Amino acid sequence: MSARTGILGTGMDRSDGRLKVTGAARFSAEHPVPRAAHAVIVQSAIAKGRIASIDARAAEAMRGVLLVMTHKNAPDLPAPRPPAQDGQPPGPKLSLLQDDEVFYNGQPIAVVVADTLEHAQDAARRVKVRYAPQKALLDYKLARLEGRKPASRPERPADTSRGNVPGAMARAAVKVDALYTTPIENHNPMEPHATIAAWEGDTLTLYDSTQNVSGVRKTVAARLGIAPENVRVICPYVGGGFGCKGNTWSHVVLAAMAAREAGCPVKLALERTQMYGPVGARPMTEQHLGLGAAADGKLAAVTHDTISHTSFLDDFTEPCGAATRILYASDSLRTTQRLATMNLGVPTYMRAPGEASGSFALESALDELAYALGMDPVRLRLRNYAERDPEKDLPWSSKSLRECYRVGAERFGWARRSPAPGSMRAGRALVGWGMATATYPANRQPARASATILADGTAVVRSGSHELGTGTYTVMTQIAAEALGLPVDRVRFELGDTAMPQAPVSGGSMTVASVGPAVHAAARTARDALVAMAVADPASPLHRADDVTVENGWLLRRGAPDTREPVAAVIARHGGEAVHADSQAAPGDERKQYSMHSFGAVFVEVHVDPDLGTIRVPRVVGAYGVGRLMNAKTGHSQLMGGIVWGLGMALTEKTEMDWRTGRAVNANLADYHVPVNADVGAIDITVVDEHDPHINALGAKGIGEIGITGVAAAVANAVYHATGKRFRDLPITPDKMI
Repeated sequence: MSARTGILGTGMDRSDGRLKVTGAARFSAEHPVPRAAHAVIVQSAIAKGRIASIDARAAEAMRGVLLVMTHKNAPDLPAPRPPAQDGQPPGPKLSLLQDDEVFYNGQPIAVVVADTLEHAQDAARRVKVRYAPQKALLDYKLARLEGRKPASRPERPADTSRGNVPGAMARAAVKVDALYTTPIENHNPMEPHATIAAWEGDTLTLYDSTQNVSGVRKTVAARLGIAPENVRVICPYVGGGFGCKGNTWSHVVLAAMAAREAGCPVKLALERTQMYGPVGARPMTEQHLGLGAAADGKLAAVTHDTISHTSFLDDFTEPCGAATRILYASDSLRTTQRLATMNLGVPTYMRAPGEASGSFALESALDELAYALGMDPVRLRLRNYAERDPEKDLPWSSKSLRECYRVGAERFGWARRSPAPGSMRAGRALVGWGMATATYPANRQPARASATILADGTAVVRSGSHELGTGTYTVMTQIAAEALGLPVDRVRFELGDTAMPQAPVSGGSMTVASVGPAVHAAARTARDALVAMAVADPASPLHRADDVTVENGWLLRRGAPDTREPVAAVIARHGGEAVHADSQAAPGDERKQYSMHSFGAVFVEVHVDPDLGTIRVPRVVGAYGVGRLMNAKTGHSQLMGGIVWGLGMALTEKTEMDWRTGRAVNANLADYHVPVNADVGAIDITVVDEHDPHINALGAKGIGEIGITGVAAAVANAVYHATGKRFRDLPITPDKMI
């Protein structure tokens, strides 16, 4: 916390909170664009094949219909795939009506545009499609037999190995060999994907629900064959993304194509059922864990072999072994990654991709090893504590995991745990206590920002970042106010527009760590320019003064606070011209010197009904080391949200597929079960004090994703402690219990 103002770190209320609760915050489909028509996507009804014929005549003749766009009349687009965006791999291949081929059930095959949504929906049902179906690969067991090695990225190779794994495993006194599986899961943000596309000559404006306005601009420009500067993307609010809005999906480009062909702005909002397939999901995984340890619990060898499903349309890799490579000290380790290609939509990033699924398998296997050794699960993890990154052989930029174990265990009361499975009860209910380690990399990318101090002494700070509900508006306001020396109510932060300085995708828990330093630098530069104006001004009481700063809207001399004047007075004497500064911040060589991760420990209590098999979670305790927390209130909400999602991952969430057709059968919020208030008990969160001088100028790490990691394993471990039954297949539902 700042000793000067106390702005950073405090639990400030959301600066955009009133707009959201009063309905004044405009989401992508709500922007008032004159003459906007409505578009509806027609989806394929087969998983593989070709469109033999498509008859749009009945739809085109209906009242209000302006356009039915199919592969027969869609404009030809440039073939090259869009380049990598901001250091990220290219987005998925898109279905843009360029041919008659079908890769999965639910693929966009036509777009209907009409004057009202109801007319467009009615007409979409009248489009007649005849298919030439082909045999689809929808059997995961068959697909995995042909598993292929995915393309490696430098930061995440497909396979890794160190030491002598076979030899170390053979010498191990105690071993665990187990298979863990996770299902397809869907993001289901409150706001479905939505885009409004409006052309003015050769210039395109998109109001798009996205986690990456700059990425959307680059991708859309590349697919349409126009200059990026001719595309503006606006997104002031996102009603949840969780990774699915990090890529540019087909509907965004289709909306732009339809608007140009129809000659009017077009609004295209996906229906809830259309969120299953065309815009990604967490892929199903099969993870084979092998652990070998000495009798004292020291890990001798670790193997983690993953197969995750991907699509024939394009590849996506779920890097489940990423956490395994760095979390525990073991001289011998092997991880592998393979892909099972199926006729499904392209999977994508979902909160803590790889780490969420991978930590379930790894932390469950650690718990199994603890029971095999007769050792406390926390003690086992401390026995294998990694003082350095075992994969890169680098020191940590900061690591507070020991403290997280200590604080979490104390707050939970772990010492009172009776270790024998089935030995704890609350009335009729079987009580189980489980725990797991949480971790996520501390990511960062280059970002830009601008700061302008206005004539009235207020400031406007801008960066083309995103507000996903995580508190970006609020935290950036705090960072800017701290650096400017202004009260927070005198600072306005603006985001979500490609007309603003460029920021990276809001994914990978890196928005604050990336954009925050840029905002801080721009604000400090503007403040320093203002101070220089006052010191050089003979009319200022601070003329030629040294050690001048800005506090609470006043320029003053340190040590002589009565020698001061308001910010607005300095600007007024200089013609009222605003003081402006642009800045950028980017990571340097520190990643070559340090390994950067956040860590935590999560403890869970479950109550299991022995007759019905229902599982309740009355309490969760989490302790996290995440660098310097910018806002105690929004930070707590982020970590709590991750834990709640982890409960859903453990107990309820699964996309149920009809494997005959390749279509999700629970593609709605009635049948796709996410945790609600009644499912969530007390959640106790502690953020331990942690100083990281290497991650960035603010010492801030991301917190959006670490909260989900480890939770599913902690729940599964608690269920084993309660029942003596080990569940290695998520979710753990009552039918499996019985």
